[in-house]
Amino acid sequence: MEILWATLILLGIGLLLGVGLAIAAKILYVKEDERIEEVAKRLPNYNCGSCGYAGCKALAEAIVTGKEENLKKCKPGKVDLNFNPIITYLDEHPNEDGSKVKVHI
Repeated sequence: MEILWATLILLGIGLLLGVGLAIAAKILYVKEDERIEEVAKRLPNYNCGSCGYAGCKALAEAIVTGKEENLKKCKPGKVDLNFNPIITYLDEHPNEDGSKVKVHI
């Protein structure tokens, strides 16, 4: 009988914590702009930091948010990469308000 009570108590605690985690996940959800990941895929992904950002994802975030307009900041990309796919992607996927992200080579 003691094993049954212990099992029921553990099941109750697990259920309570599971519901708490589900509610916390809904409340604390952070929406990330999917364009950041798409721009990061189009960068060389050396994560060298020569652009002045912590890595390619940080540069992609700066490009999408408008903090960085010059794609030539990516020094390895000057040799390896054609920046036209990034410009085309950002033209086809504007901000939520409809404005376009200003970038140049």
